[in-house]
Amino acid sequence: MIIRCYGARGSIPVSGDDYRKYGGDTTCIEIRTQNDEIIIIDAGSGIRRLGNRLLEEKRFDVHLLFTHSHWDHILGFPFFKPIYDKRTRVHLIGCPLAQGDIKKLIARSMSLPYFPFLFDELRSEIIYTPECVEMYEIDSMKIAPINLNHPNLGSGFKFVEDDKTFVFLTDNELGHPHHGGRTPEEYRTFSEGADLLIHDAEYTPKEYIQTRAWGHSTYIDALNLAIEAEVARFGLFHHNQDRTDYEQDQIVSDCREILLSKHIEMDCFALTQDTELIL
Repeated sequence: MIIRCYGARGSIPVSGDDYRKYGGDTTCIEIRTQNDEIIIIDAGSGIRRLGNRLLEEKRFDVHLLFTHSHWDHILGFPFFKPIYDKRTRVHLIGCPLAQGDIKKLIARSMSLPYFPFLFDELRSEIIYTPECVEMYEIDSMKIAPINLNHPNLGSGFKFVEDDKTFVFLTDNELGHPHHGGRTPEEYRTFSEGADLLIHDAEYTPKEYIQTRAWGHSTYIDALNLAIEAEVARFGLFHHNQDRTDYEQDQIVSDCREILLSKHIEMDCFALTQDTELIL
């Protein structure tokens, strides 16, 4: 399993010298299965670069999953160049019960007067599959969804292949209940023993005093989840739009110091928009 990040920023894309290390693109994750099938999570602004890479590789068949339909997770879709190529086939997967009809939501975002090219005019083949099941498979990959604890809901995912497990829980608030969300204990069970957990870690405890109930976790709560679930590797994700590289480095350092003080051996890092991981 190869996991590549094309966007780790939250809420809105950013640019400038303060964001060179971790990048400014919003959520987009690519997974390659052992048979080199392509699974994409979310179409934030990072999907633009991924699309360019896929065209260079002449890859025209992809599976696209969405965690939810907030702007920062769908705004890159109209700039994903493969969808304008008639050779492309996109398997669009989403559970309407968790996030609404994702096909209709994306089509609405590409309607006039918001965008000049309509969704129905795309040259690619869009195959929509609403999956609201406990487990399904794409190639050799088993995928289990779980409701996110986030305003308007959403889906987190567990990917399992050859006894390797990757859990992706962005836009997931561990410190405040939302309608339809799960409890921290349920997320711990869902993540237990994962080889890799990537989790929303947008806020500091000080910031959270003002942002509680906005749908995002503190890095301390996310780290505690990783510790309690006994995961091997923990990646901080959904970096705040105002978080500089220096400030993000300080957060990572604090997490590592906490792990050291507890004598816990865990690989802890913050994702960049160029991170590549192999499980």
